[in-house]
Amino acid sequence: MTHIGPLDLKKKAAIIAVILEKPLETSKKAAEIGADILEMRLDLLGIRDRDTAAETIRKVKSETGLPVIITNRSYIEGGKWNGQEAERIGLIKDLLTLRDGPDAIDIELSINKDERDKAIESAKNNGKTVIISSHDFSKTPSFMEMKATIENAFMAGADIAKLAVMPRSMKNVMDLLRVTLDFGGAGREICTIAMGDLGKHTRVIAPFYGSVLTYASVENTILTPSGQLPVDKLKKIMELLE
Repeated sequence: MTHIGPLDLKKKAAIIAVILEKPLETSKKAAEIGADILEMRLDLLGIRDRDTAAETIRKVKSETGLPVIITNRSYIEGGKWNGQEAERIGLIKDLLTLRDGPDAIDIELSINKDERDKAIESAKNNGKTVIISSHDFSKTPSFMEMKATIENAFMAGADIAKLAVMPRSMKNVMDLLRVTLDFGGAGREICTIAMGDLGKHTRVIAPFYGSVLTYASVENTILTPSGQLPVDKLKKIMELLE
């Protein structure tokens, strides 16, 4: 059984609002339109120090009552962190020790194993949920490669293994959904996303195949990845399909 904050992801997939700008204002709007969880993108928000991050997370949680995931994404995985890798991971580890800190982290499978292990250990020691993610912005790997990536994330210590790919055909999308069903049907917590216009519908239907998380936007912004639907629209469609 995996929780993020009070949410039991076995019972229902959660809609995550991605916070890219104006963190308090955007987070309050996300809560109003139906988000279940907030993802604070520290790299896109330009937050580089512990005190600013801690105060931002505290205010957001107090004002919205929603759980918070922190992500400080590296360039190789589509992020904007500009600095040393040890500083990037160090900021995550520092925030995990806070009483009013984040409820979960999203950390990349691809990074240095020692740094990744330190962040995971800190999360586990502080009772936080660990999402280990992998992104392919150019293609969709083969069915077996995707399964192997997810297995590697679980072996690294993931509570939730997250895989985002770029489909070039509807067959690519179907392969991702097959992977989702294989793991989700076996009761393993995964999050799968097909990015871009071809994969837009997976934001809605992947949870019905076993994805425990789906990501949505709050504001229309050039920073929002193609294919990410607004929180309220995504929520409404999912409710219609339940």
